[in-house]
Amino acid sequence: MSVLTAAAQAMLADFTACKGWEQRARLLLKYGQLLPALPPAQRSEQQLIRGCESPVWCQPSWPDGKLALVLDTDARLLKGLLAVLHARLHGLSAEQLQAVDLNDWFSQLGLAGKLSESRSNGLNAVFQHIRADCP
Repeated sequence: MSVLTAAAQAMLADFTACKGWEQRARLLLKYGQLLPALPPAQRSEQQLIRGCESPVWCQPSWPDGKLALVLDTDARLLKGLLAVLHARLHGLSAEQLQAVDLNDWFSQLGLAGKLSESRSNGLNAVFQHIRADCP
């Protein structure tokens, strides 16, 4: 089993308390509002992820051997999904990141069956971009 950060544990508790998809969708939007925005001046073509329907910018870095992750999009629901990804990955070591099963994470949150194929593919593209950046 892979390591869950404190942020991931708190998010898991929040989603587990939801009684259905509507509550989960509202929670996604709430988490999306909490994810800091990447200022437009810092959005570059290099950070743009291919494979997403909506533009997604991803800025991974590894200070002190731990993933520091900046993710952003203008699409509200997708921003919530990026917040879910951020909570799960931010602060992990490269070794811990390689052990993450993203499908399992979204299943634990009760989101797996609710994502369209294009959203799942887009999130996977972001995840693969981050993994490829591992030191």
